[in-house]
Amino acid sequence: MAYSEDYPTLAVERRLWSQGYRYVAGVDEAGRGPWAGPVVAAAVVLPHDQLDLEERLAGVHDSKRLTPTQRDRYFHRIHQVARAVAVGQATPDEIDQMGIIPATRLAMQRALQALPYAPDYLLLDHLSLPDFNVPQEAFVRGDARVLSIAAASIVAKVVRDDLMNAYDLLYPGYGFAHHKGYGTPEHWAALYRLGPTPIHRKSWAPVRDAMQRFNQ
Repeated sequence: MAYSEDYPTLAVERRLWSQGYRYVAGVDEAGRGPWAGPVVAAAVVLPHDQLDLEERLAGVHDSKRLTPTQRDRYFHRIHQVARAVAVGQATPDEIDQMGIIPATRLAMQRALQALPYAPDYLLLDHLSLPDFNVPQEAFVRGDARVLSIAAASIVAKVVRDDLMNAYDLLYPGYGFAHHKGYGTPEHWAALYRLGPTPIHRKSWAPVRDAMQRFNQ
């Protein structure tokens, strides 16, 4: 089956199911680029024996192509349909200590380890997991091509956005509920007015500059 240019499909999952794999986990992350907050990864295992699976998940896509309202709706539908869903994260301190790519892989491994059963195959968006001893494939633009990865992208994005909404209440004045920790002019202005918070990534250049300004 060819990839759809419009929506992710089950082509890859069906190939693997036909080969006998039953616990195929799609994995994706949210939050690699922000100045603040964790990187969050999700793992989604779709049922191999549900004939109307694509119909029930119609509209699921790369989370960046969906509105917040759409993401929330599909988030709940994914949890209703999926065989298993799990989430993992790496903290800002871990990102500072390890670097963003190793921290992203750590979040992905934590999501996989939180699944109720060990996956027998991984489908990943761009990043592979060389230290995770399970057969796997990493796809360029996987969240726009492979349905289980697209589902994971939505779960990761919704969970991370909810975390940043909570941080907005804990650290008022930074606008975390609006920019989710990304480097917007609003965030830059708040950072230089108020100084970094404990959830800021201190290894990011704008945060380092603000720390020097506040002698932190």
